[in-house]
Amino acid sequence: MSKVANYLNEHIAGEVITNSAVLKAFSHDASVLSMTPEMVVYPRSTNDIRKIARFSWQLAEKGHVLAITPRGGGTDQTGAAIGSGVIVNTTAHLTSIFELDTKQKLIRLQPGVTFGALNSALLLHGLHIPSYPASGNYSTVGGAIANNASGILSGKYGDTKAWVSQLEVVLASGDVLQTGRISKRELNRKKGLQTFEGEIYRGIDSLVTDNQELIEGTIASDVRDNSGYGGIADVKRKDGSMDLTPLFVGSQGTLGVISEVIMKSEFCNSQVMVGAAAFHSYDGARDAVDTLFDLEPSILEVIDARLFASALERGKKYAFYDQALEQGDVGAVVIFAFDEFSERARRKKAKKVTKLFKDKVVSLEIEEDHDEAQTLLALREVSALALLPDEKEASAPAIIDGAYIPFQRFEDFASAVDALAKKHGIEMPLYGHGLESIFYARPILHLRKVGDKQKIFKLLDEYTTLVSAHGGHIIGEAGEGRLKASFAAKQYDADVAALFSAIRTIFDPLGTLNPGVKQSADLKQLVSQLRTDFDTADFAGKAYFN
Repeated sequence: MSKVANYLNEHIAGEVITNSAVLKAFSHDASVLSMTPEMVVYPRSTNDIRKIARFSWQLAEKGHVLAITPRGGGTDQTGAAIGSGVIVNTTAHLTSIFELDTKQKLIRLQPGVTFGALNSALLLHGLHIPSYPASGNYSTVGGAIANNASGILSGKYGDTKAWVSQLEVVLASGDVLQTGRISKRELNRKKGLQTFEGEIYRGIDSLVTDNQELIEGTIASDVRDNSGYGGIADVKRKDGSMDLTPLFVGSQGTLGVISEVIMKSEFCNSQVMVGAAAFHSYDGARDAVDTLFDLEPSILEVIDARLFASALERGKKYAFYDQALEQGDVGAVVIFAFDEFSERARRKKAKKVTKLFKDKVVSLEIEEDHDEAQTLLALREVSALALLPDEKEASAPAIIDGAYIPFQRFEDFASAVDALAKKHGIEMPLYGHGLESIFYARPILHLRKVGDKQKIFKLLDEYTTLVSAHGGHIIGEAGEGRLKASFAAKQYDADVAALFSAIRTIFDPLGTLNPGVKQSADLKQLVSQLRTDFDTADFAGKAYFN
């Protein structure tokens, strides 16, 4: 064990581990990248995180950077949960739910609590946080906040940032900051502090003032761009009040380490009506989404029928799809749900759908019975089967997931993606969230082959170009991390890039917080970090299935 690890072990209540097997386990997340850390720390308290950050800060002042990478469940798909220095893992000890205020529907907890455990606790009181991601049963609340994660219900209820009330954050210096909206008077008091917190408030306030036109005209309008630090648009209001919470949400551990959270929740209805509609083409599916959008569904998914064909080749059958094929060719399937508390309201919407879709669908089924509704909802899982290829050493890594495409451009975009896939000799059927216009494509690759490794960055580059050409954003969901940072930056104006860089410098002047994440990297450096042993079996049963 190194002197640094020994020192930290002496001064924190948690554990510092340098065992090679542990380091190897933490050298990768759910991305195609790999980095071996110097040590893994399991903090037991905010004070432990403070001591780690303070020690790292003092080393950096002497010219030695010991990077700090916060990590939850390790499900990040962009390399944001790996690093070369200290991995601060929250899942061992920082897993307490402290209190629930049922009147205000607020819950206070630690970042290592899984989203699944959180919602299970809330459901006992008829509540939930609807932004839970697909990986919610094993990914953490802290990770969801760091990535501004979204899920199947986010189209109606918003992504994670909509449900974060306040944060406790350990800053790069080891100081602790409590976020929350403060008045103009309190802001002026904060700016007068001769501390690192005071420096941050002074710096951010000046940035907002100096870049007001850029923030209001460019950043605030990019509602589906989740890269950079777009939360700056929500930090300061016209009344002079300020809240730094939006900056930390989606920052991927580059501005501070989240140590405690207060989240908002909402009443949950378990009685949901689910429907599925099969269409001859994407054209019909697009029109259906336009129609359904006005009915305010809680779920609206679009799935390429080729995914069902792929599942069928493996013996997996879906009754709805099989029956639809008996009626004619199927190009796309749309899945939708209504979750109004009023049974009458749900049935009224179902009748409207039946009427509006008459003579436009290959097949339509709407179910209210819980078991039947869940069977229809399970059609969504067809994408997961396609992401677990049978072929030896083949994998379907998440390298181009989560792009935002304006839905009116979706059909043209899908055709362009087919052309791109054909060019590279692969298939990339699309599926996604219609309400958010967030879409996914998972090419099947062999990462032990040099050609397929090279293909990753060619695909990323060309896919980014396609997304831009269709008015979209490559990072519509989660963050850019290490893998996509250079490609996301291609969509920035120089002024926006400079603003984001300035924000990071204010919070992390010595470069100790997750360096390399949300920062453009040399292509050779990224290639050197590519894994050769990426195996979807690592994530089978958890990273793909809800």
